[in-house]
Amino acid sequence: MPMQAEEIETLLRESFPNAKITIMDMAGDGNHYAAEIIDESFRGLNRVQQQRSVYAALKGKMDGSAGELHALALTTKAPE
Repeated sequence: MPMQAEEIETLLRESFPNAKITIMDMAGDGNHYAAEIIDESFRGLNRVQQQRSVYAALKGKMDGSAGELHALALTTKAPE
């Protein structure tokens, strides 16, 4: 079952409560999203570390072929 953008944002808010989060459904199918997450916790982390923390926040929703979320293009950064 596809995920809704609101579900993705809710999961991300649990780990990044003060972040600026933007979720976009790229294909209109509930399976292909893009997310921009701007959060102070990313400061000093490289891109891989930032994205790993986002995947951890998704609590397995992207794990393998059984995951509810098929594709998520990530943009992560600390605020300027």
